[in-house]
Amino acid sequence: MTNRRGVFPGVVVLCATVLGGGYIWSQSAEPKGDQDYTIRTTSRLVLLDVSVKNPSGGFVAGLSKDNFKVSEDGKAQTISQFGGADQPVTAGIVVDESGSMGPKRAEAITAALKFIRASNPQDEIFVVNFNEKARRGLPDTVPFSDDIKLLSRALWTGLPEGRTALYDAVELSLRQLAMGRRPRKAMVVISDGGDNVSVHKWPDVMHDVLESLVTIYAIGIFDEDDPERNPAVLKKLAQVSGGGVYFPKTLDQVEPVCAGIANEIRSRYTIGYIPATEGKQVRHVKVEAWTDERAKLSVRARNSYIFGPDSEAANRQ
Repeated sequence: MTNRRGVFPGVVVLCATVLGGGYIWSQSAEPKGDQDYTIRTTSRLVLLDVSVKNPSGGFVAGLSKDNFKVSEDGKAQTISQFGGADQPVTAGIVVDESGSMGPKRAEAITAALKFIRASNPQDEIFVVNFNEKARRGLPDTVPFSDDIKLLSRALWTGLPEGRTALYDAVELSLRQLAMGRRPRKAMVVISDGGDNVSVHKWPDVMHDVLESLVTIYAIGIFDEDDPERNPAVLKKLAQVSGGGVYFPKTLDQVEPVCAGIANEIRSRYTIGYIPATEGKQVRHVKVEAWTDERAKLSVRARNSYIFGPDSEAANRQ
């Protein structure tokens, strides 16, 4: 890859961290500095993307797997894989180019670039643009890039027109993310409203979010009279996936929120365990964390996933 490494009322930003089942860290402790790491596959593995904060709201660094407890459907799980913070990700930037985005497009792209610049410099990035159809922004021969100029051109591809196929864009991005080389994956979706033309429906999206183990961050900034705003969808995606939802009121609040989301993605832990083969298809998960002094910490992680029939189920969309 080449070298890289910058909303407005009515703009929605969803940032998703994807940890596909079947990929695991080959080392059990947090890598130091630029130390290399590798991934391998296992027969079955659930990988959880976990954010940990102290009572003052700051991210907690330096924890080990002994600081965590994981349970599935009420049964304690053995943590078999553990990864520390700031590992590079595969990231998708998903940009709404529907007609209503015209007055807000520059601010939306600026927010996307802010997120990219605040991310790990080793991330591999792609762009999906969408209005009535979803399509990749980078050239066909470039699946991913870390070139900020190339990514900027991809973000500016096309003209704002037509309606909004948000769900189709999310589905296309999930498929592209599954092709990435990084074990951790992220998605940023920028849109000014709800879906009104996608082939995929809401149940399709929810099923695939659960199956792919996506962590979604949602930032919704809506005009009060916007007939298509749908904050309930954003809240549900964040709640189910273990992400966060934000509704800033002004433009100057959006870029710091995007930078904060990038920082959280870089600060999250990766926890893996092998679930029982018997049980329900939809599994419910709880993650807890404590300091070495046994003070309980605030944890954000997904609370449900769909158990796949094999190790690649979470990577197929």
